[in-house]
Amino acid sequence: MQFKFDGNQEYQIHAIEAVADLLEGQAPAAAVSSYIPMVGAQASFLPPEHKGQLLLTEVFPGAVGNPPILDEAALLKNLQAVQTRNGIQPDTALACIEETIDTATGPKAVRFPNFSVEMETGTGKTYVYLRTALELFRRYGLRKFIIVVPSVAIREGVIKTLDVTQAHLRELYGNTPYRYYVYDSENLSQVRQFSASSGVELMVMTIDSFNKATNVIRQMTDRLQGETPIHLVQAVRPVLILDEPQNMESELRVKALSALYPLFALRYSATHRNPYNVVYRLTPYEAYRQGLVKRIEVASVVKENDANQVFLRLDGIKTEKKTITARIAIHKLMKTGIIKEQIVTVRPGDSMEEKSGRPEYAGFDLDEINPGGGFVRFANNVELKTGESRGADKEAIFEAQIRYTIEEHFRKQAKLKQTGIKVLSLFFIDRVDNYARENGIIRQSFTKAFNQTKAGHLDWKDVNPERVQAAYFAQKRRKSGEVDLLDTVTGKTKEDEAAYDLIMKDKERLLSFEEPVSFIFSHSALREGWDNPNIFQICTLNQTVSAIKKRQEVGRGVRLAVDQTGDRVKDEKINVLTVVANESYERYVERLQAEIVEEYGLEGLSPKPADARKRGAAKLRKQYILKPEFRELWERIKHKTRYAVKINTEKLLNEVVLELDKAEIRPPRVTITKAQLQVGQEDAFDALQISAERTAKFLTRRNGLPNLIEIMANLMEHTTPPMRLTRTTLLEIFKRAKKKRGALDNPYGFATAAVQILKGKLADHLVNGIQYQKINEWYEMTQWESEIPSWKEYLVPSCRSNGSDGASLYDNVIWESEIEKKFAEDLEKLDFVKLYVKLPSWFTVDTPVGTYNPDWAIVMEERDPYGKSTGKPFLYLVRETKDRNWKTELRPDERRKILCGERHFKDALGVDYQIVTKASELH
Repeated sequence: MQFKFDGNQEYQIHAIEAVADLLEGQAPAAAVSSYIPMVGAQASFLPPEHKGQLLLTEVFPGAVGNPPILDEAALLKNLQAVQTRNGIQPDTALACIEETIDTATGPKAVRFPNFSVEMETGTGKTYVYLRTALELFRRYGLRKFIIVVPSVAIREGVIKTLDVTQAHLRELYGNTPYRYYVYDSENLSQVRQFSASSGVELMVMTIDSFNKATNVIRQMTDRLQGETPIHLVQAVRPVLILDEPQNMESELRVKALSALYPLFALRYSATHRNPYNVVYRLTPYEAYRQGLVKRIEVASVVKENDANQVFLRLDGIKTEKKTITARIAIHKLMKTGIIKEQIVTVRPGDSMEEKSGRPEYAGFDLDEINPGGGFVRFANNVELKTGESRGADKEAIFEAQIRYTIEEHFRKQAKLKQTGIKVLSLFFIDRVDNYARENGIIRQSFTKAFNQTKAGHLDWKDVNPERVQAAYFAQKRRKSGEVDLLDTVTGKTKEDEAAYDLIMKDKERLLSFEEPVSFIFSHSALREGWDNPNIFQICTLNQTVSAIKKRQEVGRGVRLAVDQTGDRVKDEKINVLTVVANESYERYVERLQAEIVEEYGLEGLSPKPADARKRGAAKLRKQYILKPEFRELWERIKHKTRYAVKINTEKLLNEVVLELDKAEIRPPRVTITKAQLQVGQEDAFDALQISAERTAKFLTRRNGLPNLIEIMANLMEHTTPPMRLTRTTLLEIFKRAKKKRGALDNPYGFATAAVQILKGKLADHLVNGIQYQKINEWYEMTQWESEIPSWKEYLVPSCRSNGSDGASLYDNVIWESEIEKKFAEDLEKLDFVKLYVKLPSWFTVDTPVGTYNPDWAIVMEERDPYGKSTGKPFLYLVRETKDRNWKTELRPDERRKILCGERHFKDALGVDYQIVTKASELH
């Protein structure tokens, strides 16, 4: 197989031109060529403004440098023109790095501009910058380029791209001669060649090979007749191409880049940390929208229905001035009575029992947060390291993830084989030992799942799982005064070297059907720089908190697939990447979206309309309070009430038990649900569930019935509003229930279901038997606020069609729903409405299920069928605005509050009360 390339993709051409046009007005290549051989004394013939740039060639007469470039004013003008053309806010200044460096002629100040290209992973970033280098040579004669990378994985990816694009690039650029190679501290003749050659030179270097004083490149050496290698590099003023420059932002690394004495730097990444004069931007949303990358599905593998054991996960530790905090995930009892995973911020001394609202967390008081060691310790001596969890059933979830990935792999390979596409799956693992060791849980789970699954697939039934696996991990080693990487599992064996070569260097063979390896395992070494177009599954076997970001993970497999002939396949139905994650797809997409916002800033998202976030206010019309009709309205509705209820306990118990016996109490289980990522006109990722939830494994635990009644009582007391029944009554419910197995399999699940049913039935009994009585307390007129702040977009002006003041007590009405907005607008059109007010949040009615805040109080004139006044006294009304289907669509407690409100106004205060949908119903 040979990879094939399309040289006419518009977005790539635009990215190349964005950089090349920065030097618009530079002398063309033919004129510049006379500068190229200028060495030694000949440099004095250069224009004065460029003379200082090439002084180092006087020390190295054989050096052939890049020609000088435009001055900063011209560069800035070109930059702004390019940015405007590409829809980027023009910068007002060049982003230059300034440092003092050591050279062959002594300390020298260096100042060089930086330009950034943002391209989503998988859209050909490396290809683009290689073409850009050749384009800069074709137009302007620039010929010395250093490609700086942060890791071996990225370095190997760059060299592989240089290998496979040779024929294509030579054809595009008329057989322009160019050389490329990896800098090797043991082969310093390369450095002399880089400096002396008059051709195009592309030297690939890891940042670690020149960022320390001990690096070979910074040492005087007899191998270069006493010269220092880095001085030869400085003499030619190279152009730097920085691949993933967000990894080169430390002070040490910035100084190292400056030490190369660059002419300027080009920065290429999907996730820049600093903008540095962005000249071209292809956002993840636009790449996704245009089909330039694979579509993404998320298969979420999560544990459900298991609050029976204490769950804790340390997500991170933060040190800020004199304060240390930790973010810990717990199973928290919510106000609704449901237990959900929540992340809480804690300090030493905090009680997990109080944070969770659950007595099961007793003893888990935070004793120590240790940022240096990356762990927390509780008073009961339980320790958690960052990313580590307790009570998560990690092995069961890993097993389900691995099995699903293998099943998905087999299905896709069967479907795509006829199109000539080989399917690959990539596993990101939590710890090397979990795979590297023979008894590692990941290795054992893979072998077991593979052997059990292959029986149902003819192409795989005779395949040994050992033959289809390859792994790439990395550890650092010292080599001749610099840091290199030794790729190893348990030592540098021949098998390890073969796996390394296959994964990192021989992508063509890996994509061939003749090569059995289809499943690749790695820790974090493949998190950026490396990818493979035929990765169709990425399985993230970590403890939810991964050192690898979501965008780095998906970036390994978003490139469009290739077939056996090396042709890129653009069929959207084929190009689907499935991420098998151990978290809900909602949370996965939320975190992916948050990373994009963090990396791109809000400017990466569609801006809101200009006036959408302007502040406004509703101001009280004080003269309206003096009106007789308002005083009469207020006198009728201001009074408070108390309520009494009657409950038939026997009837309540029978109803609860009947419903409880119908409820399905499932044991704890691991489930799998698949969702597809979507992006519309608004720049944001969203998830659409495309598969039914299915159970991968049940986690039944027979722990007896410890504290079941106490669990039920705690759930009742810690919900809103709190409801209390005697433990005798709770025990009676359990005794009468026929289906007790649910309590054995899942005590918390049984207790939660029982309490939810009990709260609902109890609330119904309270509401149905409620009676309100007016008391000698009321709301004071002084409580009306003179001004209520709001956003302008949520204000409806109160005015009549003729321009006069409207009927509202306030000059603007603050609406909370579209129905309320339309209702307020229509009230202003009805001349028989004399006065109305949207009742404030402090105006509430007590109910057994929480406080109720009614919507509207209205004063209106009665009209006959012909629209004439009847002359009768005004009508004083309270109205609730709800959709027509409110009885079925509202949450049960909201519906109950409305029914209680009706009793309060009608029975106790004698005020007309109704639920309406639109203002015309006031007739």
